[in-house]
Amino acid sequence: METSLHIGVIGTGTIGLTHIERIQTRLRGGKVVAVSDVAAAPGRRAAETCGGEFFADGLKLIASPLVEAVLVATSDAFHELYVLAAIQAGKPVFCEKPLAPKKDAVRRILDAEMAGGRHLVQVGFMRRYDAGYREMKRLIDARTYGAPLMLHCAHRNYSVGADYHTPMAVENSMIHEIDVLRWMLDEEYATAEVVFPKKTKYAGPDLQDPQIMILTTRSGVRIDVEAFVHCHYGYDIKCEVCCEDGIIHLPDPAFPMVRTQAARVTPICRDWSDRFVDAYNVQIQEWINGTRAGRVDGPSAWDGYAGAVTAEAAGRARDTQTRVRVELEPRPDFYRN
Repeated sequence: METSLHIGVIGTGTIGLTHIERIQTRLRGGKVVAVSDVAAAPGRRAAETCGGEFFADGLKLIASPLVEAVLVATSDAFHELYVLAAIQAGKPVFCEKPLAPKKDAVRRILDAEMAGGRHLVQVGFMRRYDAGYREMKRLIDARTYGAPLMLHCAHRNYSVGADYHTPMAVENSMIHEIDVLRWMLDEEYATAEVVFPKKTKYAGPDLQDPQIMILTTRSGVRIDVEAFVHCHYGYDIKCEVCCEDGIIHLPDPAFPMVRTQAARVTPICRDWSDRFVDAYNVQIQEWINGTRAGRVDGPSAWDGYAGAVTAEAAGRARDTQTRVRVELEPRPDFYRN
């Protein structure tokens, strides 16, 4: 019988619980054998659902001989702690985005991984695993419609909680576009700007909503990304790539059109878990497959660092209302494959 990869999951909030469920019931080759959360009651419940051992301390979970690979789904502030511990233990680690909240913290992760001489870290940029984005990248790489010139994108939520504040639009929402567009175009960013349209009545005093981030790549491709987190109609992810010989649109999920009450209605997604459920499944399955083969196939620590550097530049641009250069040093040879 084929042996499963024994995984320890740290963090049992919404995303952690869905990862445990998909590993146990939908995917192949992995088994959750340990669970940790600073909140003991929900952590113990999660451990019971999968038959794993509960650890009150995530560092002890990482050190446990039960655990062969680690999945970090905690709040952002704890990512660095657990990823560094996994590297020190020599265990592969999947970390939800962002790899760490600040670029200096991600830099420490890079340095630790390179010092250890092994690729162990994968970052949870799940949009790279969405079928629509993958097809767009294939067409861009093939230059089927010529070189890309401009991209118009949107990241819309029905609403967000009162704790969602202005910087989170870049650091927690548009960080997905920062990564997936860099991956699709296969080039780095040169400059970043963030401008503020008229504010919606639904945004609280600590939130400017909507926002528009403007990125320019090193070859001159111009990108605008709208973050509108109180759009009040659904969860809507848009991407349009304007090429020399055609326009490529990210397809919407296939929902049936309904005729009712003298209207034609096509449902849209309610939230991220609805829109990207298949991408999450593919992402974790490919991580399990790569880890069992001794590889990191997905977004690396370097990708996490490039995203953090770009987000920090966009944050400075937002705060100063100026255009800011994205100062990303050359990619180390360690991360060139």
